[in-house]
Amino acid sequence: MSKLSLTLTNLREERGWSKTYVAKKLGLSNMQTYANYEYGSREPDLELLKKISDLYDVTTDYLLGKTSTPEFTAKDEQDIQVVLKNTINGL
Repeated sequence: MSKLSLTLTNLREERGWSKTYVAKKLGLSNMQTYANYEYGSREPDLELLKKISDLYDVTTDYLLGKTSTPEFTAKDEQDIQVVLKNTINGL
């Protein structure tokens, strides 16, 4: 099993999602395509890798094993900016 396939399996199972659910959320025509990513028999293209990272709210570097912990995503940074702005405005 590759690092990517293990990471995909762990992220999905942590959320209690089925492979069918993930495949539908990614816009895949059938579950087997996504299952092949988890089994390590196929790898997603760059566009789909980005969709997967968005779905699981992790970086593509994390999915590919370049970092050992999920880092801030662009969405996380935006959320933090909103909280900071609201905090500053409330002072």
